[in-house]
Amino acid sequence: MMLTILRSKVAHSKLESIRRSRVKCSLCSSRARLCTESPKLQTSNLVPANALQVPNNKKSPRRKVRFTELLEVDGSSLNEMKTKVKKLSSRNFVRAVRGVAQPKTLSSEKAHAITRAIDDVEDELHADGIDPKSSALLGEVPFSLALTQEQDAAEETLNEVISKPLAKETFSPVIRKKLSQLSQGDHGALSSAGKGKSLQESLLCYLELCVSCGFTHRGWVTLNHYVKSSKGADKGNITDQRLFDVLMQGYASCGQLDKLLEVWTLMESINIEPSIYAFATRIEAIARSNKHEKTELLNQALMMMEQKNYDLNDMVIQTPWVKDSQEVVLEAIRVVKPKFSPLHPAPDIDYDNPLLNHLNDKSNTSLVSPAKGILHEDALYSFFIEQLTLEKSATVTVKSVEKEPEQTELLGLYRERLDSLMKSWEQCILTALNREIAALNSQHKNHRMSYIHMNLYPYLVVLEKRQYVDILMQEIRKLAEGSETFSPGSTLLHRGLGHQVRQRYIVKKNIDSGVLDKMEELYKNYVKWYLNPSDSMTCNGRQQWQTLKHQLSQGPNVDIDPANWPPSVLTGIGRFLYKIILRDIKVDVNIMKPNSKTKHCLPAFYTVFRHQGVYIKEELKPHPVLSRLFRAACLPYLTFNVNDTPSLCPPIPWSSLTSGGYIVAKTNLIRLPQQAVQQWERMKDAPQKQLFPCYDSLNQLSSIPWRVNQSVLDTIIKVFNNGGSSKLDIPEPPSSLPLPEKITPDMNDTERSKLYKKQLLMRRKKAEMYSLWCDALYRLSLAHHFRDRIFWLPHNMDFRGRVYPCPPHLNHLGSDLSRSLLLFAKGEPLGPKGLDWLKIHVINLTGLKKRNSLEDRLQYANSILNLIIDSAENPLDGEKWWMESEEPWQTLACCIEIRDAINSPDGPENFVSRFPVHQDGSCNGLQHYAALGRDAAGAFSVNLAPAPEPQDVYSAVAAIVERVRAEDAANGVEVAQVLEGFVKRKVIKQTVMTTVYGVTRFGARLQIAKQLKDIDDFPKEFVWNASHYLASKTFDSIREMFSSTREIQDWFTESARMISQICGRNVEYVTPLGLPVVQPYVRIPPRTEGRNNKVGNYYENRKMDMFEKPNVMKQKNAFPPNFIHSLDSSHMMLTSLHTERAGITFVSVHDCFWTHACSVEIMNRICREQFVGLHSQPILRDLSRFMYREFGYGVESAQKVDEKAQAVMAKLNKLLITLPRQGDFELKNVLESVYFFS
Repeated sequence: MMLTILRSKVAHSKLESIRRSRVKCSLCSSRARLCTESPKLQTSNLVPANALQVPNNKKSPRRKVRFTELLEVDGSSLNEMKTKVKKLSSRNFVRAVRGVAQPKTLSSEKAHAITRAIDDVEDELHADGIDPKSSALLGEVPFSLALTQEQDAAEETLNEVISKPLAKETFSPVIRKKLSQLSQGDHGALSSAGKGKSLQESLLCYLELCVSCGFTHRGWVTLNHYVKSSKGADKGNITDQRLFDVLMQGYASCGQLDKLLEVWTLMESINIEPSIYAFATRIEAIARSNKHEKTELLNQALMMMEQKNYDLNDMVIQTPWVKDSQEVVLEAIRVVKPKFSPLHPAPDIDYDNPLLNHLNDKSNTSLVSPAKGILHEDALYSFFIEQLTLEKSATVTVKSVEKEPEQTELLGLYRERLDSLMKSWEQCILTALNREIAALNSQHKNHRMSYIHMNLYPYLVVLEKRQYVDILMQEIRKLAEGSETFSPGSTLLHRGLGHQVRQRYIVKKNIDSGVLDKMEELYKNYVKWYLNPSDSMTCNGRQQWQTLKHQLSQGPNVDIDPANWPPSVLTGIGRFLYKIILRDIKVDVNIMKPNSKTKHCLPAFYTVFRHQGVYIKEELKPHPVLSRLFRAACLPYLTFNVNDTPSLCPPIPWSSLTSGGYIVAKTNLIRLPQQAVQQWERMKDAPQKQLFPCYDSLNQLSSIPWRVNQSVLDTIIKVFNNGGSSKLDIPEPPSSLPLPEKITPDMNDTERSKLYKKQLLMRRKKAEMYSLWCDALYRLSLAHHFRDRIFWLPHNMDFRGRVYPCPPHLNHLGSDLSRSLLLFAKGEPLGPKGLDWLKIHVINLTGLKKRNSLEDRLQYANSILNLIIDSAENPLDGEKWWMESEEPWQTLACCIEIRDAINSPDGPENFVSRFPVHQDGSCNGLQHYAALGRDAAGAFSVNLAPAPEPQDVYSAVAAIVERVRAEDAANGVEVAQVLEGFVKRKVIKQTVMTTVYGVTRFGARLQIAKQLKDIDDFPKEFVWNASHYLASKTFDSIREMFSSTREIQDWFTESARMISQICGRNVEYVTPLGLPVVQPYVRIPPRTEGRNNKVGNYYENRKMDMFEKPNVMKQKNAFPPNFIHSLDSSHMMLTSLHTERAGITFVSVHDCFWTHACSVEIMNRICREQFVGLHSQPILRDLSRFMYREFGYGVESAQKVDEKAQAVMAKLNKLLITLPRQGDFELKNVLESVYFFS
């Protein structure tokens, strides 16, 4: 919070109004920090006068450089800006801003206004990318803080974007409350609905587990209890039909008709109508029962169906069948209706989107298999079986590329002892599991209430014991080999372990329900299409998969998705299993001593508590002896979760929200935080066809086969094992860091303090080096494991529609090193221009000719061809030209490809190249803004308009800033004179780049200060003043160049602010390709998840974003960048789908498109056409209409409030329908712009 305070009188006045209170909170008796038990009500951002006050405790001055170190500027430059200084220690700052206990005498409204004000200041920090809980801000060491009250600093802080946004208006809390209730209903009713939904979601997964474990009766008792106890309770009534369907399906599979009818009776008693699936389970139960009057019972069931207007054919089509249930039900129906034969209508597989409807014409397709000529059908199916085996086992073991130590007797001893120790742990874990689970079960039997409540027992017995042992053994090794100075918090570890259990449960459920057998049959047919798509009437993987499911409609449904486990369940499972690790896993502290004959066993893991700001964080650490044993043993293998590694076969095509990616390892379509449920609901409610474009783009990207660039891999491994290289971005091992000087008794306090801080920095540096080294080790080890294999990268997307590969280590989305390791598995002849594109690409990678034309780049490449070839032939011993590149490893890879093409015996034109050539957008975010606003000047600067040479927006902005600086210098402005010769492209590039994403002025000052600080010749005492000056001039220059862009960004920001503040709702929109987006930024109240009690129950309330109040600051700041990200994703997806139809290879890294050298020009043409097609749609008008329809107020709403509230309604409605002005740029000019993507 301090950084924002420095810049703003408003923020400063908030803190000046904060008063410490020593009165205990009436709710929780808390003194230490802000009460987390009192609810936060949405009130005005204004703090009541004198509600709080900064403590003015007198303390002796402490070191004055801490704050300036944080800003990376020299202390002397900051001193020049001081006009008023107040001493404020970090401890007092914490108490002032976060540590205020709510006094009993404070009114509820005032107390919550205080809480809200503090949260708003925190959010301002978050907007600047600063963590208010950071140890750098809230450490225990006191420091001096300069609180400046300069008018210009206060004014610029109030401008949260480049310049002054639309005029803000603070609305009365009463009005906001009234309007929010009109939009969402009463807060109490909303909270009750949230509790009800949370309870039912928890019940659903609990009942599923009970049925899977064979505890159907246990589930019935629990459901009966919650149905009766929820009547009249604030948790909300049980209304979800699926709860009863799950139990009835469990009873039906066993033929227990009487028990099913009990569930049916309970369901009807609370006025829940039976679903069509419920009738299917009833018929199945009748068929499997031993009743003699089956015909009469079947006729009764069918008559009831007719009374409910359910159709038998619909029942067969819509029911999620498992195992042989469909066959059993059909056989039973035919007892009374012998001629019944279900008719499965063909699936509607075409698009319903104006940007893609023309692709429904299948006559002009040129589909080519991504694996054409490199695989045959039998091999691909065998890869599928191998991948399926790996997913069943849940882990993949690979050989480490770390340099093998010398095979000494001691090494052999350590490995032998470690192996023996781990085997003993396996038996120990098995014994402990049996003991703990038996104790838990015994407690449930002795406590009736714990038995009928939801509890963890089914989750702990749903898998075989061996699987829990494997999960724990993998976790133990991960902890033992972890960083010495960092450990994730215990809650994160617990939840991760619970997630591992769920992943294996999903595999088990798929096996038990017969899905795997059905999947094998489907995939065998899909492989035939994948290798020969031109022989089919379907045009992509999703259409073919839907067609195959229709053709093979008998048997189980492959789209069944288990219910999500609540966070409290995942945490509870992990806590239970971690208790075994902490209590039962022991290590002999003498195990490292070769000749020791005695054993002294201690716990192998223990917990530590560390300060994190004002909170205490619980972490788990391995015993030092165990860490040393693992390091000394140097185990030659690494273990990964299977969904963290590439797939050995083409992924399952996405065809629904729950089906796609890996075969049975769970892959989420959307990456969302745990509380973000509203977007899932929106996607479920959307027509299935609306999401087809997103599915198809993910499938196209996932369908591309890859292979490892072995030449580059071998070179990287050589450098990695020889100590790394900071120049080449190969991490150096932590052992390369020199040992710090030790503290000696003869040192004075100053020397000790200085040395202690140095040691602290060294420990942090060592931890960072170890993290980077491990990341490189995992990436290189996986690449080595797949070096002779063809593999695929399943994809999913974030909530905005941006696409990412699922494997986190080996993919094309990472750093220069990551990208250099990958090649397309399928090669294409270079053709007449392919070699030229390789040469242009290698120059692009160096960053040397960014302002030159393609012809100039090609000419330059030819002039240094000898250096390119030398780099390929002698990468580590030659001229090393490639090492000076901006992207050295990709440059080396391209050099090798050029060398091989030139030396090809068949000539370069016939050389089969697998190398991906990239085409990058020119500041793509600004390209979309310029196209939205038809901004002619801005469009030209970001290469939307044709030009003989590429325009560089960063250089253009730098030129304007330099012109203004020169004028100021001539007028005697000191800082302008100091900056002479230092206004470079690199200095302002990051600020220009992040402008489109709403960077604040203060954030820009930090960015520029960092760049100036890295310039050796720049006087350090002017860093902070110069960054202030350049940030202001950079924003002015951008506003001059992109006038329409600023208006659009301001409209986005103000619309989001009023929607979240006045309507009390999350901002929503729909992308041009139909993806519903909901911003998941809400104010989550203090955590209320209870820890497991003595009988293993858990709290069933789960926080969901649709039932919480939006975080206004985050909603408004995030809307402009999120919407632009959705546009660049839509453009990428359109390009993806059209390149697939054109029969060329395509992958993307957001706004960087990859293809073969021979098809660059085709991809570029499609890229330009789709950009024009996208922005020819009325994007802003459609957004305006959507927001007005969703968030605007009508006449009926206006009649329910007073005139003041009606005025606010009118302001909101007017804002939503008033579109920003557009310029006169002709969008079709993009079609002729060679450097649009280049």
